Amino acid sequence: MKIGFTGIDLPEGKIKYKDDKLIALSEKDKPKKISPFFAELIRDEFVKSDVIVIPADQILDLLILDMEKMETRLARSTDDSEKALVEKCLAELENEVPLCEVTFDDVEKKMLHELAPHSFKPVIQLKEELDVNQIIEQALEKANYMFFYTSGPQESHAWLVKTESDIITCAGKIHSDLARGFIKGDIVSFEDYMNCHNFNECKSKGVARLADRDYIVQPNEIIEIRFNT
Repeated sequence: MKIGFTGIDLPEGKIKYKDDKLIALSEKDKPKKISPFFAELIRDEFVKSDVIVIPADQILDLLILDMEKMETRLARSTDDSEKALVEKCLAELENEVPLCEVTFDDVEKKMLHELAPHSFKPVIQLKEELDVNQIIEQALEKANYMFFYTSGPQESHAWLVKTESDIITCAGKIHSDLARGFIKGDIVSFEDYMNCHNFNECKSKGVARLADRDYIVQPNEIIEIRFNT
């Protein structure tokens, strides 16, 4: 995930997210390898960003860029539906509302993805000073991302996916072979996993659930994939 920021003092580059759950898993399983999530922070770069962070009192610095883009588009557009959308956007922007906070239908969303205004991306308006970990946490939440985990003696790994991801998507995140050869998934909540010695004990105690390919993985679950090679 790339987090664009402006108007605040943050380190640039890849930053390791302090993940309390991954730390707990690694302390429990004592794996040979720990694979945390790294966010990439980029200053004054919005085009490549997945999320934008800006002080609330400087939000106009971002929205003015969108206003200028929309006004240019409005002057050139010959499509009535596009004109109506641009005028709707301009009205919201002039009221200092980022476009990510505005309700659009699916057709409008598709048009906006093509127009690519900056504030259509998730925007965090900071009202107080936060440390970098808190900012990353807010960025993940704002952009609707979550973690699931794999953990054992070889590796404890935090995997980032969109919320509401199905288990096939999560399996593919680990390795494409797991998605292609998927049979079933074994799912354990973080809390249940921490109360068991290992994944096998979770199964024997009945706290591990068997999931089919349409299962929606919940935040922080520990998963194992059964698959055909």
